[in-house]
Amino acid sequence: MTESQLIQQVCLLDAVTQTDQVVDVLVRDGVIAEVAPALADISPETEVIAGQGKILMPGLVDLYSQSGEPGYESRETLESLLLAGRAGGFSRLGILPTTDPVIDQPAMVEKLLAQRRAIAQIHPNLPRLCLWGALTHFAQGQRMAELAELAAAPIAGFADGQPIENPLLVQRLLQYLQPVGKPIALWPCDTTLRDVGVAREGPFSLIYGLVGDPASSETAALAALLECIALVGTPVHLMRLSTARGVELVQQAKQQGLSITASTTWMHLLFSSKDLHNYDPNLRLAPPLGNPEDQAALIEAVKIGVIDAIAIDHTPHTYEDKTVGFSSAPPGAIGLELALPILWHRFVVPGHWSPLTLLRGLSGHPATCWGQTPPTIQPQQPAEMVLFDPSLAWPATADSLNSLSTNTPWLGQTIQGRVVRNWIPEF
Repeated sequence: MTESQLIQQVCLLDAVTQTDQVVDVLVRDGVIAEVAPALADISPETEVIAGQGKILMPGLVDLYSQSGEPGYESRETLESLLLAGRAGGFSRLGILPTTDPVIDQPAMVEKLLAQRRAIAQIHPNLPRLCLWGALTHFAQGQRMAELAELAAAPIAGFADGQPIENPLLVQRLLQYLQPVGKPIALWPCDTTLRDVGVAREGPFSLIYGLVGDPASSETAALAALLECIALVGTPVHLMRLSTARGVELVQQAKQQGLSITASTTWMHLLFSSKDLHNYDPNLRLAPPLGNPEDQAALIEAVKIGVIDAIAIDHTPHTYEDKTVGFSSAPPGAIGLELALPILWHRFVVPGHWSPLTLLRGLSGHPATCWGQTPPTIQPQQPAEMVLFDPSLAWPATADSLNSLSTNTPWLGQTIQGRVVRNWIPEF
C-alpha cells in the first residue's frame, strides 16, 4: 500500500536550490512527489501535516563526532548516538575512528555498519553512518594504517581525529592517498606549542588563571600543512578551525587555488574565552574556545563561505568525567540534539545570518566536503528532510536527551526549537 504525506504550507528552505518559500510538499513512498505553492488533488489516504509556522529543510549532515561504542559505552552507545542524531535533524553522521578499538581495520567498519542495520530494525529513520577510517595505526600518528584495505571498505574518508605531528608522515599520507580519491581530514595542532594549555592564550586566560594555549599551536601547524598540500596537491579538509589567524591562512590558501575545505565547531561559534568566568568544564574543548576576536572571525567566515561547514564534534563524557576542575576535565561537549535550535536562535533570528547560510553550513557543504550529493528537496528525489518547529520549547534534561551523556552548558535550560519529524532514506 502506498504511504504518502502532505506537508501543507510549510516554509521550505533548501540551500542547494536557494529556495526560501512557503509551499506544499507531497511525499509518496519515501520519494518527493510534488512541490508546489498549493496542492489540492490529494488521495484520502494521504496523511496531512500542518506546516504553518514550521520549517522543512534537507537533512543535516555532521562531518565529525565521536561515538562511545565500542569501548566507552557508559558515555554513548551506537544506538543512543543515532537516536540523538535523528532527534537533532541529522540524516548523515560522520564518526571519527577514536573508538576502542580504533576504526583502522575493514572488519571494524563492517561491524559498526552491521550494528547500525540491526538497530534500524527497531528504530526507523536512523541517520546514515559515515565512518572515518584512521590514517595511522591506532590513530596515534606514528605509522600509516593499512590504507589500501581501508579504502576498499565503505568508509567516508580518512581522519585520525587527533593531530599528526610528523610532517614527513603527513606528506607521505597525502602522496599515498592521492590516487585513492577518498576525503582526508586533518586537525592542524602543534601539541608541543599547546603543551598543557587549557584555554586560548590571551587576556581572559590570564584573568581567570588558566594555562594558555597560544594561537600559534593552530596556526604554525596549519601553515606547515598548507605548504604540504601545495606541494603534493591532494585535497584536504581542515578540521576544528578556531583562530582568526587560521581563518586568514585558509582564506589566502583558497584564493591561491589550494584544494582545501575547512570547518569549525558549533561551540566555537557560540562561545569565547570570555565565557570561561564560571569555569564550566563543559566549555573545556579541544581546541580551546578562541578569544572574542577569534569567535567574531569564525562567525564572519561561515557567513562568507571561507569556512565551509559547521561540525558538531559531539563528544560524550560521563558525569564523573566532567565533575572535576576545569583544567582536569576531558575536553568535549555533546551537541547533536541542541545545535540546530541554538544556532537558529543565535544567528538566524537576529538576522546575523540568513537561514540559507546556516543550512549551507549544516547540510549542503558538509556533504560536498565528503564528495557526496547533498540532500535537497526536489521532485523525484528521495525524501531526506526534517521538519523543524522553531517555536517549540523543551527542557534539556537527562530524561529528554537521547544521548547517554549530559555534558553540555545548556543542561537544565529550556531550549526553543525542536525537530518534530524526519524523513531519512535507507542508505
